[in-house]
Amino acid sequence: MTLLGKISTEIGVHATAEKWFNLFAKQLHDVQHLAERVHGTKLHHGEDWHHNDTIKHWTYVIDGKVTTCHESIESVDEENKTINYKLFGEEIDHKFKVFKLIFQAIDKENHGVIIKWTIEYERVDEEVEPPYGYIEYVHKCTSDIDGNLLKA
Repeated sequence: MTLLGKISTEIGVHATAEKWFNLFAKQLHDVQHLAERVHGTKLHHGEDWHHNDTIKHWTYVIDGKVTTCHESIESVDEENKTINYKLFGEEIDHKFKVFKLIFQAIDKENHGVIIKWTIEYERVDEEVEPPYGYIEYVHKCTSDIDGNLLKA
């Protein structure tokens, strides 16, 4: 069995793709105030939340357990409203050699908006389960954030 995998989910939202992309591209520090499962985040290394060399420290709930990780931005594609993140740190590294989270805000032809989350990973061994809890986490956070973006 291969240790590589990819899981994705697409979630219809009400706020505009532009609002969503701006939140993750320019106001990432606000996510902790908009999603119930995000307990907090802070700069771990660097001074700019959106610079590729900056490392953020996140505390959140996965599968009912408080979890922490570090995150850095690998790339931002403004035209396609896509951001690639690398997640790492003690609670990730002992299970995964590679853990990437990809955010994309997609304008649909029928004037709807889809938020697509993709997790690309490589497990350290076959005993490690795929990170399905993270898909549940981003799904719940997307719902929370959408409600808050509509209020803004």
